[in-house]
Amino acid sequence: MPAASAVFSSSAAKLVLKPGREKSLKRHHPWVYSGAVATAPGGAGPGETVAVHSASGEFLALAAWSPASQIVARVWAWKQCAIDRAFLHDRVAHAVALRSEAWREGATDAMRLLHAESDGLPGVIADRYAGTIVLQLTSAGAERWREEIADALIDATGAARVWERSDAEVRELEGLRRASGPLRGPREPTAITVHEHGLRYEVDLEHGHKTGFYLDQRENRRRVRSLARGRDVLDAFCYTGGFALSAAAGGARSVLALDISAEALERAQANAVLNGLPGVDWIAGDVFKMLRRLRDERREFDLVVLDPPKFAPTAAHAEKAARGYKDINLLAFKLLRPGGLLVTFSCSGGVPAELFQKILAGAALDAGAKVQLIEKLGAGPDHPVALNFPEGDYLKGLVCRVAR
Repeated sequence: MPAASAVFSSSAAKLVLKPGREKSLKRHHPWVYSGAVATAPGGAGPGETVAVHSASGEFLALAAWSPASQIVARVWAWKQCAIDRAFLHDRVAHAVALRSEAWREGATDAMRLLHAESDGLPGVIADRYAGTIVLQLTSAGAERWREEIADALIDATGAARVWERSDAEVRELEGLRRASGPLRGPREPTAITVHEHGLRYEVDLEHGHKTGFYLDQRENRRRVRSLARGRDVLDAFCYTGGFALSAAAGGARSVLALDISAEALERAQANAVLNGLPGVDWIAGDVFKMLRRLRDERREFDLVVLDPPKFAPTAAHAEKAARGYKDINLLAFKLLRPGGLLVTFSCSGGVPAELFQKILAGAALDAGAKVQLIEKLGAGPDHPVALNFPEGDYLKGLVCRVAR
């Protein structure tokens, strides 16, 4: 795709909202839904910048147009300005600078640099793994400016390369094809090793989940490490072993790790060798079935970690997701000894925090367990949540204790 050209508000095509539909934009929520549009921006192509106006003609924002999506416009700016290379470089540089202090502390060489709407860059995710930036573009506007965004990341970080992982299903909702591979720098190697709080993990740039690793769980892995000493630990949906290895490093008495992906478990075992932590028992299979089998075998644990994949990408999937979350958490409560801890997560944007806690309460009731909520967890500070965009607060974690 050729480089996108600068678009000024005075020359941008106009998108006009229906009467009364400007309220969310005036609260600086960055999305415009198709049902709010009275007049579409004639002649604007996917990703082009449009000027959003109220029914009365008031200018509201500059946004990227996405006619194939239910979210037809995502806001770049709330003032009249140029949306161009300089604008994007400034946004990227500012977001990277906000993470620079954490980077200098040296606790990790892997962190999120760009967190989409919460950093004023809708549809743009960028994670740093040592000298490599992994870029994921999930909106038509981000796609249009991919080259400029890649250049801006190199300029802001001095990284050796940018690898694209724009292969998320959500791109299809924007009318975009999936794309993956090097954008800047060499293709090889496709697996790199990063460090985090004294542990090392190998990250598969080409095939790993999300951008390669679950960076949003970094501080929660450290929390599990602090809870694990002397405990029998079960890590369900363990992926490449982040929580399991953290528990082992924290002095767990035993660690059992479950995941459906044999390939992920192979990498988890390689990570165990990398860290000199050979004592974890890795088992591949359907986690729902294995949890039931452990219950039937009357197995007991002192600490259970549940970090399942996304069950509900949108609110429309919430009811089905609730059944899945209740099932696995009910089983977890049955597997815990009195005084045991459950560290349980939902990364489903369609399941709000209040609903997730209600699901846990129902699971505890059905399990016949008296349970206390002792701590709430979320993503790390490199995953900020803009207060005008609560949808960015997707990761919800609860630490629960089964009372004696």
